[in-house]
Amino acid sequence: METASSKAALSPVFSAEPARARVMLWLLALLPLFGQTFHYISALAPLWALSKAFPVLSLPAAFRLAGYPRFPVTRQILISFAWLVLFPSFAAMFYFHEGFFTSITAQVKLLPLLYFFSFLALLLTLEPTLHELERSFIVAGVIVICALIVMAAIVPDSWYSGSYVVGQASFFTNDSRGHRIRMSMYFPIILLFFCYRRTFFERHLGYFFGVAVAFAVTLLIVKTRAMIIGIMGVLLINAFVWARPMARLGLLVCAPFALVGVFSAGYLATTFNLSSENGFDTRRISIQLASGFLGSDPLRWLFGVGTISPTSSDSLIDYFHHFFFLADITWLGIVFEYGVIGAAILLLFQLRGLLLYRRLRAKVEDDFLGALFDYLIYILVISFFYPPTLTPGETAVILAVFVYVWHAGNLNEDGDQAIPVHDADSRSDHAAHATP
Repeated sequence: METASSKAALSPVFSAEPARARVMLWLLALLPLFGQTFHYISALAPLWALSKAFPVLSLPAAFRLAGYPRFPVTRQILISFAWLVLFPSFAAMFYFHEGFFTSITAQVKLLPLLYFFSFLALLLTLEPTLHELERSFIVAGVIVICALIVMAAIVPDSWYSGSYVVGQASFFTNDSRGHRIRMSMYFPIILLFFCYRRTFFERHLGYFFGVAVAFAVTLLIVKTRAMIIGIMGVLLINAFVWARPMARLGLLVCAPFALVGVFSAGYLATTFNLSSENGFDTRRISIQLASGFLGSDPLRWLFGVGTISPTSSDSLIDYFHHFFFLADITWLGIVFEYGVIGAAILLLFQLRGLLLYRRLRAKVEDDFLGALFDYLIYILVISFFYPPTLTPGETAVILAVFVYVWHAGNLNEDGDQAIPVHDADSRSDHAAHATP
């Protein structure tokens, strides 16, 4: 139990004072861009274009970091970014006869990795408290959920497109899953994980309602099967870790039946369907083509072969004379483009976030930081369906938050601050009673 003197000695980042309007407005205005919310919504052309350009537009903010000692993860991100950009670009010159400056444009998708620096610089400038960071992420999640509910209620059927154009995905689509809205769920899923932690440890129906609404919106409006698998995977993992031994035994018995029940109903029943209607044939042929192109050459497997830039007159579809999208074959697609070394670099990027949280958790017990950790687990779970190269900015932002809290909280290895952050909302006291 902390004393009054220890509370007084806490860093300002752990202040429980009401959120400042100026800080909240800045965070709410910029979080959707850093979180790549509009990155694939071409229907919102101005926001889509701004999202694509924002990694470059925001990068000068990184000069703000020059006056500080080197932060954790800095070296890893710089080396990783350089490797992932340069090696595939050189490889594409040999294997696909791309010019270097043309092939390097294929790696524009990796620019959001640099959000670690620009978002960290923003945090150091605004100096938000952990409470303000938590509130901004939660409010952003609520806004996205409310927007999806309103759109699902008022958008006419004629707006939903049943056709597919190569390289484009409509915002409102109509397929075998029915009407669905393709929306980034970064903030709503973090909100869901946050509410789940509060529900589990505080037994609060209000937080359970938050879990139910966020999950229902994902299930019934967004209808992305990988998201459902990722969410349920994280919820079950956490329930198993937090439960008492006897409850864990019950989970081991009941969880398989629950999962079979969920994935046997409605459009979720097609999740593991290997029929051509589910696109499996296209993926199977893409896997065969990719594996065949890599062949038995260890250098191709180790370093990758790059890809054809979207700015080229040719494309992988033209090259292989078949629908061929590296994102469809997930980790094999990553190995194809970046090699086994590149795949390991991307995996280590996620794992470094998990290790950062473990260091933080030894000093600070907080449900919001825990929800960010859960999202990193979620990314790893769904990486078998969606490669992490699609939205690398999501992880970069989480790493920046972890590093900022570590720095602003003066949580050095020899320090003695081990604190529940919020007196009223701390989950550490509940955890002590919930687990043996």
